[in-house]
Amino acid sequence: MDDERLERIESKLCFSEDLLDELNRTIFRQQEQIDRLQAQVKRLAEKLDNMPAAGLRDLRDEIPPHY
Repeated sequence: MDDERLERIESKLCFSEDLLDELNRTIFRQQEQIDRLQAQVKRLAEKLDNMPAAGLRDLRDEIPPHY
């Protein structure tokens, strides 16, 4: 192999390694965000389950405003 070709290959390898590292960091951050969102959804679902049913009203029982 000539030096120029070897240099191009090494350059592409270096770029690929940098890209892989950046993608790994992105995936890690996204997983952290997913974990936070799942915890938030769980807390909201628990909060909803603990709400008293008496405070909720069925909108089908209400008279529309144009009556």
